[in-house]
Amino acid sequence: FTCSVLCSRARLTGSRRYAFAIIVWVFSTTSSGTLPYILEGHTGDWSTFRGRLLSTTTLFEPAQENVRDTCPIMAAFTVESPNVRYTDSFIESKYRYQTTRVTKGLNGTHKVVPVETAIDFQTERRVPRLGCMLVGWGGNNGSTVTAAILANKLGLTWRTKDGVQKSNYFGSITQASTVLLGSGPDGDVYIPLKDLLPMVNPDDIVLDGWDISSLNLAEAMERAKVLEYDLQRQLRQHMEHLKPRPSIYIPDFIAANQESRADNVIKGTKMEQVDQIRRDIRDFKTKNNLDKVIVLWTANTERFCDVLTGLNDTATTLLHAIKNNACEVSPSTLFAVASILEGCAYINGSPQNTFVPGVLEMAQQHGVFIGGDDFKSGQTKIKSVLVDFLVNAGIKPVSIVSYNHLGNNDGKNLSAPKQFRSKEISKSNVVDDMVESNDILYSNGKKPDHCVVIKYVPYVGDSKRAMDEYTSEIMMGGHNTIVVHNTCEDSLLASPLILDLIILTEMCQRIKFKVGDDTEYQTFHAVLSILSYLCKAPLVPAGAPVINALFRQKSCIENIFRACVGLSPINHMGIEHKLSRPVSFAPTVSESTPVDVSSSKRAKVMSQDIPNGNPIVTNGHH
Repeated sequence: FTCSVLCSRARLTGSRRYAFAIIVWVFSTTSSGTLPYILEGHTGDWSTFRGRLLSTTTLFEPAQENVRDTCPIMAAFTVESPNVRYTDSFIESKYRYQTTRVTKGLNGTHKVVPVETAIDFQTERRVPRLGCMLVGWGGNNGSTVTAAILANKLGLTWRTKDGVQKSNYFGSITQASTVLLGSGPDGDVYIPLKDLLPMVNPDDIVLDGWDISSLNLAEAMERAKVLEYDLQRQLRQHMEHLKPRPSIYIPDFIAANQESRADNVIKGTKMEQVDQIRRDIRDFKTKNNLDKVIVLWTANTERFCDVLTGLNDTATTLLHAIKNNACEVSPSTLFAVASILEGCAYINGSPQNTFVPGVLEMAQQHGVFIGGDDFKSGQTKIKSVLVDFLVNAGIKPVSIVSYNHLGNNDGKNLSAPKQFRSKEISKSNVVDDMVESNDILYSNGKKPDHCVVIKYVPYVGDSKRAMDEYTSEIMMGGHNTIVVHNTCEDSLLASPLILDLIILTEMCQRIKFKVGDDTEYQTFHAVLSILSYLCKAPLVPAGAPVINALFRQKSCIENIFRACVGLSPINHMGIEHKLSRPVSFAPTVSESTPVDVSSSKRAKVMSQDIPNGNPIVTNGHH
């Protein structure tokens, strides 16, 4: 019991929790005075306690014992509802999914039918031991995200001209954003997004990966020039033993100026390269005693590859093309194929067309998640907010001009025309769904003029400059122009997105559904479109709408996770505050009577599902 309390307060999980349990047990059985001395010495100073314990463990090293932490993490809240059940293994909820079906009649009128579907959610509570393999581990993003995890895990601080800085995960929606849980007597109650469901702690993610450059991670961090010197100095000892595995290098797919970095490559045919990647994944998983591995591409942008019948249009033809060493199969596609064959989710953080039809079919056949494309971190994220705002305000953007210059290796690679074209495509389509939503402003398929320019300026390094001009038509022939200038460290925006993609993908692997009269649970579609918030060019299942509007994407994540714990979507109606006389919004069903969502007689149950609509709070637990 003492060990459990201490580990929870010190945020220790996995093998470190077991290591501490052994320490406590040894001291308690060998010396009657040692254990109380240790506990008393660290009372109230949990960051110091945790740091000292972590300093006795090796970071990103293979696990020494076949140990699993099977205890579910304590939830930040519990839902008291007849439609929600907590077991040691699962959170189960009965949910009413409400949609609206619209059909258009011959006379132009719309027929609107509310639709309600019963869905049973089952979410596994146990948080697995997770590893991630980064393709491009030695690049700016790979070295930065590695440094960030280590700095947070060690609780490092460092000095700059602005004072002492502390490790954090700012920019991560799972770690640094909050969501509205509900309302209480003191107003709205917010909790971290990571507390909606039992998610992996980024501190516990084990990293490995591949890179065409042989520099160790400490040298790669120094080359990237992203982090402050004092922080690099402290991290060097923890990163200099981390070295990327050899990667796949095919010069035709990336810029010629990358050749000087390519001293760490896998030789052989494309089939031999796929086999080596698969061996690397198995080796990493076994040596680190991992439950799961996720593979994420954060390497150079490739040119688009041709999609041809008989080459990569089906899973069978793609595997045949790889065996025949076909020249038009890209490195990113080879990594995707290897990952899928090993049962590992694969995320594409660059804009190239990695997911050719053959990869899509293969992922569905193997039931493996894939997601992408291209991290949405800076200029495009702002664009997906601003254009959404303008169009919804009835203002008509007619010209969008976006200019960028940067000096990191990403900018160097994008200076080649074919690689820039890949990026241009992913950045240019970001406003399409917002424009198509308003046929008052945009009739006959018209779209705004949209131009994207990227230039390589070595001196500015990772400090990317982005300038945008939005010209819009307003009332009575008037015009409005908005100009935005944005300066940011490119890799410090991308790194938290990498963590979110990993954490959300893993979380989705533990969520299952039974829809309507289904008797068996199913998973999300292999194309994991819930990741759209984090991607410039969201990959969606065939026939599904592509959503780029940022707030719609974020609401999708929040509301699906709310459904997993039996909570209705946040609608911001606030009707209880808008009535002319007070009305009670207490639940209308007893807590002992489950709601039969499959019945034609729908019981009225409020989203609060707690007496008087108020949360029960005990020691910060809702």
